[in-house]
Amino acid sequence: MKLLLVEDDDHVAAALSAILARHGFKVTHARSGEEALQALLSAGAPPAPSPYGVILLDLGLPDQDGYEVCGKIRKRTSTPVIMVTARADVRSRIHGLNMGADDYVTKPYDTGELLARIHAVARRTGVSEESAAAGPAGTPGVVHLGAVGIELSTRRVSVDGVDVPLTRKEFDLLALLAQRPGVVFRREQIISEVWRTSWEGTGRTLEVHVASLRSKLRMPALIETVRGVGYRLVVPPAPAAPASPAASAPPAV
Repeated sequence: MKLLLVEDDDHVAAALSAILARHGFKVTHARSGEEALQALLSAGAPPAPSPYGVILLDLGLPDQDGYEVCGKIRKRTSTPVIMVTARADVRSRIHGLNMGADDYVTKPYDTGELLARIHAVARRTGVSEESAAAGPAGTPGVVHLGAVGIELSTRRVSVDGVDVPLTRKEFDLLALLAQRPGVVFRREQIISEVWRTSWEGTGRTLEVHVASLRSKLRMPALIETVRGVGYRLVVPPAPAAPASPAASAPPAV
């Protein structure tokens, strides 16, 4: 997912961009409201689609008030906007939401919570579904990971064409990891998105569901445990093509 970070503090932006990049985001940094609006216009005049999946907007910008920038963004695109600011009072939150923000995060914040909120607004607005990879044949709504096929609309999973029955939470967990194969999802983020609750007391449940998926799919290596962080989905290598008869025939004498 491409993400637009609007933040005038270069040190804050660099640290946050590095964290977001480790979680699979491609970050564009804008240092002012004008830079942010120009970045959005790079896709063309409205109603051209925005090149970004989510916008993180700091309110303390050097050239324009962040609320004003949010209003201008909302006139150009429906891309989700998360306001990130030190203004924690209720009136500021309400004003931000009324200006078109989809969420409001106050500084200082936990990066795990920020990541969960990014994924949450993307999921609500359909960004996650749009970014899910289509199959080799271009089938919409189907993710292919080696021999594993995931049909998002019908919630069906198959291995080598054979359906594998999964529980609702098992499917939700697999579909979440399949959004960005190879990217590490933090345990807290998975619990927040799949179980809609906090990490406390739910860790064992996550481990049980991961073990169940590995067993049902008969692919223990499909979901990799990243010790101390979380899990990521490893795409199985494609099977090697069989050698042609001509290639295997002995050379002519």
